[in-house]
Amino acid sequence: MRIALIHALSHSVVPINAAFARLWPEPTLANLLDDSLSADLAAGATLDQMTPRFLTLARYARDCGAAGILFTCSAFGPCIEACAAELSSMPVLKPNEAMIEEAADYEKIGLLATFPASLVSLPREFGRPVATKNADGALAALDAGDGAEHDRLAAKAAMALADCDAIALGQFSLARAADAVAAATGKPVLTTPDSAIRKLRRLLA
Repeated sequence: MRIALIHALSHSVVPINAAFARLWPEPTLANLLDDSLSADLAAGATLDQMTPRFLTLARYARDCGAAGILFTCSAFGPCIEACAAELSSMPVLKPNEAMIEEAADYEKIGLLATFPASLVSLPREFGRPVATKNADGALAALDAGDGAEHDRLAAKAAMALADCDAIALGQFSLARAADAVAAATGKPVLTTPDSAIRKLRRLLA
Protein backbone atom coordinates (compact mmCIF):
# COMPACT_ATOMS: atom_id res chain seq x y z
CA MET A 1 0.00 0.00 0.00
CA ARG A 2 1.31 3.44 -0.94
CA ILE A 3 0.45 6.58 1.02
CA ALA A 4 1.32 10.01 -0.36
CA LEU A 5 2.55 12.66 2.06
CA ILE A 6 2.34 16.16 0.61
CA HIS A 7 4.46 18.81 2.32
CA ALA A 8 4.62 22.60 2.10
CA LEU A 9 7.44 22.81 4.66
CA SER A 10 10.57 20.69 4.56
CA HIS A 11 10.48 20.38 8.35
CA SER A 12 7.35 18.23 8.13
CA VAL A 13 9.07 15.38 6.31
CA VAL A 14 11.08 13.93 9.19
CA PRO A 15 8.40 13.89 11.93
CA ILE A 16 5.70 12.21 9.85
CA ASN A 17 8.07 9.60 8.45
CA ALA A 18 9.37 8.89 11.94
CA ALA A 19 5.83 8.55 13.26
CA PHE A 20 4.93 6.09 10.50
CA ALA A 21 8.03 4.04 11.31
CA ARG A 22 6.93 3.91 14.94
CA LEU A 23 3.17 3.44 14.57
CA TRP A 24 2.53 1.88 11.14
CA PRO A 25 5.65 0.83 9.24
CA GLU A 26 3.98 -1.38 6.64
CA PRO A 27 2.86 1.18 4.00
CA THR A 28 5.21 2.54 1.35
CA LEU A 29 5.47 6.32 1.74
CA ALA A 30 5.78 8.79 -1.13
CA ASN A 31 6.93 12.24 0.00
CA LEU A 32 6.00 15.18 -2.25
CA LEU A 33 7.53 18.50 -1.18
CA ASP A 34 6.80 21.95 -2.60
CA ASP A 35 8.11 24.48 -0.10
CA SER A 36 7.15 27.35 -2.41
CA LEU A 37 3.59 26.83 -1.19
CA SER A 38 4.31 28.10 2.32
CA ALA A 39 6.63 30.80 1.01
CA ASP A 40 4.00 32.14 -1.39
CA LEU A 41 1.28 32.09 1.26
CA ALA A 42 3.52 34.02 3.64
CA ALA A 43 4.20 36.51 0.83
CA GLY A 44 0.49 37.23 0.40
CA ALA A 45 -0.91 34.67 -2.04
CA THR A 46 -4.55 33.82 -1.34
CA LEU A 47 -5.86 30.33 -0.68
CA ASP A 48 -8.00 30.59 -3.82
CA GLN A 49 -4.83 31.17 -5.80
CA MET A 50 -3.15 28.19 -4.16
CA THR A 51 -5.94 25.65 -4.68
CA PRO A 52 -5.08 24.70 -8.32
CA ARG A 53 -1.55 23.86 -7.22
CA PHE A 54 -2.86 21.60 -4.47
CA LEU A 55 -5.17 19.86 -6.93
CA THR A 56 -2.21 19.23 -9.23
CA LEU A 57 -0.24 17.60 -6.41
CA ALA A 58 -3.21 15.51 -5.27
CA ARG A 59 -3.90 14.26 -8.80
CA TYR A 60 -0.25 13.36 -9.22
CA ALA A 61 -0.32 11.36 -5.98
CA ARG A 62 -3.45 9.53 -7.13
CA ASP A 63 -1.94 8.79 -10.53
CA CYS A 64 1.15 7.35 -8.82
CA GLY A 65 -1.03 4.75 -7.12
CA ALA A 66 -1.52 6.23 -3.67
CA ALA A 67 -4.29 4.62 -1.63
CA GLY A 68 -4.54 7.71 0.56
CA ILE A 69 -3.13 11.23 0.83
CA LEU A 70 -2.06 13.11 3.92
CA PHE A 71 -1.25 16.81 3.66
CA THR A 72 1.14 17.99 6.36
CA CYS A 73 0.87 21.81 6.40
CA SER A 74 -1.95 23.25 8.48
CA ALA A 75 -2.38 26.65 6.81
CA PHE A 76 -4.17 25.38 3.68
CA GLY A 77 -7.46 23.91 4.92
CA PRO A 78 -9.72 25.11 2.05
CA CYS A 79 -7.21 23.96 -0.58
CA ILE A 80 -7.12 20.47 0.92
CA GLU A 81 -10.90 20.36 1.18
CA ALA A 82 -11.05 20.97 -2.57
CA CYS A 83 -8.70 18.02 -3.10
CA ALA A 84 -10.79 15.78 -0.85
CA ALA A 85 -13.95 16.72 -2.75
CA GLU A 86 -12.41 15.87 -6.13
CA LEU A 87 -10.70 12.66 -4.97
CA SER A 88 -13.63 11.47 -2.88
CA SER A 89 -12.99 7.79 -3.63
CA MET A 90 -9.88 7.79 -1.42
CA PRO A 91 -8.95 9.19 1.99
CA VAL A 92 -7.53 12.72 1.68
CA LEU A 93 -6.71 14.10 5.11
CA LYS A 94 -6.01 17.60 6.28
CA PRO A 95 -3.05 17.54 8.65
CA ASN A 96 -5.02 18.45 11.75
CA GLU A 97 -8.41 16.83 11.26
CA ALA A 98 -7.59 13.65 13.18
CA MET A 99 -6.01 15.62 16.03
CA ILE A 100 -9.07 17.88 16.18
CA GLU A 101 -11.29 14.81 16.47
CA GLU A 102 -9.17 13.52 19.37
CA ALA A 103 -9.29 16.97 20.98
CA ALA A 104 -13.05 16.53 21.42
CA ASP A 105 -12.21 14.53 24.56
CA TYR A 106 -11.03 17.76 26.27
CA GLU A 107 -13.12 20.74 27.32
CA LYS A 108 -10.58 23.55 26.85
CA ILE A 109 -7.98 23.24 24.11
CA GLY A 110 -4.88 25.33 23.62
CA LEU A 111 -3.49 25.52 20.09
CA LEU A 112 0.25 26.14 19.66
CA ALA A 113 1.74 27.03 16.28
CA THR A 114 5.05 28.17 14.83
CA PHE A 115 3.72 29.35 11.42
CA PRO A 116 1.47 32.37 12.09
CA ALA A 117 -0.65 31.78 8.98
CA SER A 118 -1.87 28.55 10.59
CA LEU A 119 -3.61 30.56 13.29
CA VAL A 120 -5.72 32.32 10.65
CA SER A 121 -7.63 29.28 9.39
CA LEU A 122 -6.88 26.42 11.77
CA PRO A 123 -8.80 27.57 14.89
CA ARG A 124 -12.05 27.60 12.91
CA GLU A 125 -11.62 23.92 12.14
CA PHE A 126 -12.13 23.03 15.80
CA GLY A 127 -15.73 24.25 15.58
CA ARG A 128 -15.49 25.87 19.00
CA PRO A 129 -13.37 28.52 20.71
CA VAL A 130 -9.75 27.54 21.33
CA ALA A 131 -6.94 29.47 22.98
CA THR A 132 -4.08 30.15 20.56
CA LYS A 133 -0.41 31.02 20.82
CA ASN A 134 2.36 31.34 18.24
CA ALA A 135 5.85 30.34 19.33
CA ASP A 136 7.65 33.35 17.90
CA GLY A 137 11.10 32.57 16.57
CA ALA A 138 10.76 28.81 16.86
CA LEU A 139 10.39 28.12 13.16
CA ALA A 140 13.32 30.42 12.38
CA ALA A 141 15.42 28.45 14.86
CA LEU A 142 14.47 25.21 13.14
CA ASP A 143 15.30 26.76 9.76
CA ALA A 144 18.73 27.56 11.16
CA GLY A 145 19.23 23.97 12.29
CA ASP A 146 18.80 24.65 16.00
CA GLY A 147 16.24 22.08 17.08
CA ALA A 148 16.95 22.56 20.78
CA GLU A 149 16.15 26.28 20.55
CA HIS A 150 12.98 25.49 18.60
CA ASP A 151 11.85 23.15 21.35
CA ARG A 152 12.75 25.65 24.08
CA LEU A 153 10.78 28.45 22.43
CA ALA A 154 7.82 26.13 21.85
CA ALA A 155 7.78 25.10 25.51
CA LYS A 156 8.11 28.72 26.63
CA ALA A 157 5.20 29.83 24.43
CA ALA A 158 3.08 26.90 25.59
CA MET A 159 3.15 28.27 29.13
CA ALA A 160 0.58 30.84 27.95
CA LEU A 161 -1.78 27.89 27.40
CA ALA A 162 -1.15 26.18 30.72
CA ASP A 163 -4.71 26.78 31.93
CA CYS A 164 -6.08 24.60 29.11
CA ASP A 165 -7.00 20.94 29.56
CA ALA A 166 -4.79 19.81 26.66
CA ILE A 167 -2.45 21.42 24.14
CA ALA A 168 -2.67 20.70 20.42
CA LEU A 169 0.47 21.24 18.36
CA GLY A 170 -0.58 22.82 15.08
CA GLN A 171 2.41 21.89 12.89
CA PHE A 172 3.92 18.53 12.05
CA SER A 173 7.31 20.09 12.70
CA LEU A 174 6.17 20.93 16.24
CA ALA A 175 5.76 17.25 17.15
CA ARG A 176 9.45 17.11 18.05
CA ALA A 177 8.72 19.52 20.93
CA ALA A 178 5.87 17.46 22.41
CA ASP A 179 7.85 16.23 25.41
CA ALA A 180 9.20 19.71 26.15
CA VAL A 181 5.72 21.22 25.96
CA ALA A 182 4.30 18.52 28.22
CA ALA A 183 7.08 19.03 30.75
CA ALA A 184 6.62 22.82 30.76
CA THR A 185 2.84 22.76 31.12
CA GLY A 186 1.99 19.48 32.80
CA LYS A 187 -0.80 19.02 30.25
CA PRO A 188 -1.61 16.25 27.74
CA VAL A 189 -0.17 17.11 24.32
CA LEU A 190 -1.78 16.13 21.03
CA THR A 191 0.39 15.91 17.91
CA THR A 192 -0.72 15.90 14.30
CA PRO A 193 1.48 13.02 13.03
CA ASP A 194 0.34 10.44 15.56
CA SER A 195 -3.34 11.37 15.29
CA ALA A 196 -3.26 11.40 11.48
CA ILE A 197 -1.63 7.98 11.25
CA ARG A 198 -4.16 6.45 13.62
CA LYS A 199 -7.02 7.78 11.47
CA LEU A 200 -5.45 6.75 8.15
CA ARG A 201 -4.86 3.24 9.46
CA ARG A 202 -8.53 2.94 10.44
CA LEU A 203 -9.72 4.23 7.07
CA LEU A 204 -7.42 1.98 5.03
CA ALA A 205 -7.64 -1.17 7.15
